[in-house]
Amino acid sequence: MENDSSTPDSEQGTEATGSDADNAPQYSPDELKDGGGAAANAKADVNLDLVLDIPVDVSLRVGSTNISIRDLVSLVEGSVVALDQDAGEPMDVLVNGRLIARGEIVIVDDQYGVRLTDVVSPTERIEKLH
Repeated sequence: MENDSSTPDSEQGTEATGSDADNAPQYSPDELKDGGGAAANAKADVNLDLVLDIPVDVSLRVGSTNISIRDLVSLVEGSVVALDQDAGEPMDVLVNGRLIARGEIVIVDDQYGVRLTDVVSPTERIEKLH
């Protein structure tokens, strides 16, 4: 019987999807540039609490290189692997594998950190999702 009740929704096609989408705030890159309306901000504040505690992976990409398996298996302690990034260039800051910023490595209380020097705009981040 559940299939019978879901069939009319699937026959409606985008109308059912559109009505579901009306319940949750959705933003186009243009709306983000404009800052969205007051109503959109109110919806975002309510739904934002649902995602604030979701953990994400933040990583810093120092550089990369391509090496053969022969060279990889010959690596020993003290080996040096040259990367394709210059020492003075900012590092890429990735969240769940997506570039969100660039920055430089710093040391804070004997721990490594990153000082953000360039943050990718929300508009650019959303455009890269599609």
